[in-house]
Amino acid sequence: MATGGSAGGETGDRFDEERARLGAFVLHLRSRGILDPAVLSAIETTPRWLFLPAAARRHAFEDRPIGIECGQTISAPSIVAYMLELARLRPEDRVLDVGTGSGYAAAVTAKLVAQVYSIDRYKTLVDVARDRFAALKLRNIVAECRDGFEGWPEQGPFDRILVSAAAQEIPPTLVKQLKPGGILVAPIGAPGDVQQLVRLVAGAPGAPSLTETLADVRFVPMVRGKAGNL
Repeated sequence: MATGGSAGGETGDRFDEERARLGAFVLHLRSRGILDPAVLSAIETTPRWLFLPAAARRHAFEDRPIGIECGQTISAPSIVAYMLELARLRPEDRVLDVGTGSGYAAAVTAKLVAQVYSIDRYKTLVDVARDRFAALKLRNIVAECRDGFEGWPEQGPFDRILVSAAAQEIPPTLVKQLKPGGILVAPIGAPGDVQQLVRLVAGAPGAPSLTETLADVRFVPMVRGKAGNL
C-alpha cells in the first residue's frame, strides 16, 4: 500500500513539474514577443523532446538551438514561432517546409495549416522525421529527400514557404513556386556570419515581389544537392 502510494505520488509530482515547466516555457515565448494564440498553442501541444536525440531531451524546454543528427540543429522554439508569425499562416494554406531537420518546425506548422510538404537533403533526417510525424498522428505532412534549392515544383504552387537554412540569396526557384500573394520566410547571408531573416511577398504575374528584412539570426548553411550517404 505504501509503495503504491509513493509511486503514484512520484508520477503526479513529475507530471506537475512538467506542466509547470511547459507553462514557464510558454510564458517565456510571450516575453519574447510571440503573441499569436494559435502559434503558442501549436508550440505548447508539440512535444519538443520527441524531436531531440535521447541525450539532449532534458534540454527540451530551453529556448536555444540544439544539435541533432547529420551535423544539423533543431531551431530555438522562439525562432520557429517567430517565423510562423511572420508567415501569416491560414488554416487553408499549403506550406513548403525547406529543411526538415528533426521535423519539429514541420510538426508545429502542421497544426496551423491544411498541408505541409517538408524536404531535406538528408534521407536519414527525413526517415526519422516521418516516424515522429506518425507517432503524433500528423497525417497532413508529406516528407521527402530533395534538394532545398529546387523546392518541390510537382506539389506547388504554395501559399507559404518556410526555409530553415541560410542561402546567400533567396533561391529564385523557390520564389517561382509561390502563389501570387504567397509569403516566403528565410534566413539570408553567408555561412558562419549573422544572417538576416527576410520575408518576401510574391507579386502578381509580371509584378515585382516585396521583400523586407526583419531580424538578425544564425542558421546552418543551405547546401545544394542531396547528401550521398545520409
